[in-house]
This record gives sequence, C-alpha cells and structure tokens, in this order.
Amino acid sequence: MRLYQCQRIMIRIEFSQADIEQLYYERYHHPHPQVRKKMEVLYLKSKGLPHQEIRRLCGISKTTLTVYLRQYQAEGIEGLKELNYKGQPSELNPHAEMLKAHFKAHPPRTSAEAQAEIERLTGIKRSPTQIKAFLKRIGLRCRKEGYVPGKSTDSDKIEKQ
Repeated sequence: MRLYQCQRIMIRIEFSQADIEQLYYERYHHPHPQVRKKMEVLYLKSKGLPHQEIRRLCGISKTTLTVYLRQYQAEGIEGLKELNYKGQPSELNPHAEMLKAHFKAHPPRTSAEAQAEIERLTGIKRSPTQIKAFLKRIGLRCRKEGYVPGKSTDSDKIEKQ
C-alpha cells in the first residue's frame, strides 16, 4: 500500500495599501452581499490569515476560496465586483405576449386555473407558484374579490340596507 502525498499550492498575493483600504471599505458598503463576501475573503487574506481560517470564518469551500483568489489575481478588485450569473430564461417567455392578451380577455379565477390554461395553450406545465411569479413578471396581478354582506336580522341595519 502506497501513500501519496498531495502537494499544496499556496497562492501568494501581494496587496497594496490602497487595495487593502478598498477591500476594507467594500466588504461593508458594496450593495451586493456576494461581492461583500468576496471582499471579506480577500481582506482576511491581506491580513495574513491562513486559508483554513478564512474558509471557517466565511463559511466557504476550498474551491470557492481558490476561485476568489484567482479572480483577484487576474482581474483585481474590479473583477471581484462583477457578477456573471445570468440565470436561466423561462420557457414561457416566448409566449408572454400571447398569454398576457389571453388572460386580459379571460382572467383566471385561481392560479390552478391559470396553470391549466397555460398548459393547454403552450404545452408547458409549471407549478402554481411558478405560474404566479410568471404572471406577475409579465404585468398581471391577482384580483381581489369582495363579497356581498349577508342580510341582517337587526331592524336598524335592515333599514340601512
């Protein structure tokens, strides 16, 4: 039985005083929480903390730490501020205008009814929660339905009605 020893690659980065100050500021003041986390990781690295301690404090994996450090090496602080997550477009997007016109002419009473109608028209089945989010995204909203009050047995209230 052979034991192989892994070589650890230590990522060494030199930080300028201006970069440290910017990392310190951005870790609290940047509007996006993911960017704040990246800045925190790099700030802790600039203070000389070991990688294991940075991962423990920030709650990230080895891979995430390596990605953040490599991104800083390649693109600097401005590169850390970029968020490249685009998400997946909905399969219902190409049908949005047709569905909007249909639902304006024939408003559904419930999200389940809207779900069935969308499945009938497009062949795409989604959960009622996803249907509600989609309809809201295309500018439609739930209608509030009121009720007619029942007849009163009190003679004063009967006169008011």
